[in-house]
Amino acid sequence: MTKPITTLFLICTFLLSACGNSNEGSSNSDTNQGQASQVQETSKVTPNSNLITGEKVPTLIEKEPSTSATVQEPIIELTYHMNKNYDIIPNDEGTPKKVVLLTFDDGPKDAGMINSLIDTLDTHQAKAIFFVNGYRVQENPDLLKLIHDRGQIIGNHSWDHIVLKSKPEAEVKKQIEDVQKAVSDITQETPVFFRAPHGAGGDVAKKVAKDNGMLYMNWSNGSLDWEMKSSDSNHTEAIIKNVTDQLHSGSNILMHELPWTVQALEALLTELEGRGYSFVDPRSIELQMR
Repeated sequence: MTKPITTLFLICTFLLSACGNSNEGSSNSDTNQGQASQVQETSKVTPNSNLITGEKVPTLIEKEPSTSATVQEPIIELTYHMNKNYDIIPNDEGTPKKVVLLTFDDGPKDAGMINSLIDTLDTHQAKAIFFVNGYRVQENPDLLKLIHDRGQIIGNHSWDHIVLKSKPEAEVKKQIEDVQKAVSDITQETPVFFRAPHGAGGDVAKKVAKDNGMLYMNWSNGSLDWEMKSSDSNHTEAIIKNVTDQLHSGSNILMHELPWTVQALEALLTELEGRGYSFVDPRSIELQMR
């Protein structure tokens, strides 16, 4: 009887041992599943939350790139050039030649006048060059930014509005290049058009403008608004007459940021359109004179 009892005891011991190992394996499996589950839960937690303390910590996860479309500035084809008379001429026969270029000198002065000028330009889908003086930009940087932000073109009109042709090259260089820097600092764009005050730049100003990548530009049609006074009557009629008396294809029209010019602009642009003229975009003009 001793052998059967011993055998039975050994079998029971083996079975108990096997059951213990099976439970241990099950326990390890449960632990692994729990850890995997914890990892999954962790991935759902906001990246900048600490899992232990709940405190926010700096995230190490980069933001996904934005899928929104980037607005691109339109690419303007160079379809015009300026001749020695400062008229705007089409490069090819198929390009409209019955155009005028609109320009305003001696600003920026006043937000109300600037906004009114640009409102009228926008109504007629027109672009103009605003030739600015450096000392005015220094006084009114917000007004320069206003012109730029509203989509108009900024030109260089020297710093102090002095006659440059009688000045030494070093002074002319400073008068022009200081404006380039001031405009660039405010708008992150550098002017590509230069107009000498009083139309008197001389060879030195032409050279400095060219060295700075600018087209030296006077005018070929003067509105004579600068000769008018606030006490004068019929400003609008006078400005329209002055412009239309000189009107020709490619007219490069000189105006100023003046109250009577602001008032006359709507009627002037309507009159020009009625005569079959359109307004050339300054950005379509080559930066070399032909």
